[in-house]
Amino acid sequence: MKYSLQPLPYGDDALEPIISRDTVRVHYGKHELGYINKLNDMIAGTEYETMSLEDIIRSSSGSLFNNAAQVWNHQFYFLTFTPHTRRHPVGALATAIERHWETFETFCEVFMQSGMSLFGSGWVWLCSDDEGHLGIRALSNAGNPLTEGLIPLLTFDVWEHAYYIDYRNRRDAHLHNLWQLVDWSVVESRYNKVIE
Repeated sequence: MKYSLQPLPYGDDALEPIISRDTVRVHYGKHELGYINKLNDMIAGTEYETMSLEDIIRSSSGSLFNNAAQVWNHQFYFLTFTPHTRRHPVGALATAIERHWETFETFCEVFMQSGMSLFGSGWVWLCSDDEGHLGIRALSNAGNPLTEGLIPLLTFDVWEHAYYIDYRNRRDAHLHNLWQLVDWSVVESRYNKVIE
């Protein structure tokens, strides 16, 4: 099989109490694994078998797109977290956020409002264009900014399975608490690659 479940750089319980061990095991260990297995089955023996995951996302549709994007989205999401976070970005990313939203706090509020306004399942993204201009996109289901020619920097998962074990139906609490886990050094590195 081409794709496999990648180990996370922290233990299943490292993000507690914001994201519980049970959620990591179900959300990443089961949901993500399910998408990976379906994707491997779908691309076997096809032209997509030799493509990168990003190229599959950009060129496919329907079930293939959904599974490919969910594999990518979940890996990107879980690799954005750390139990040893700092509360704010610094450097070029911080400057770009303040240029666009005036304050980091305003950015966080707009980001969370975008996630709350998304009906049903999906993802809320901080993304950049090729010139480093930032934007927020709330995309339903498996939506990914790569399909719009944008570069993902940060995402919060607003599918119910991302938070139901820990928060039941309180999506707002889930989104609010995730800021305590964001590894800003990872997000800054993604942005710095855009503007280099």
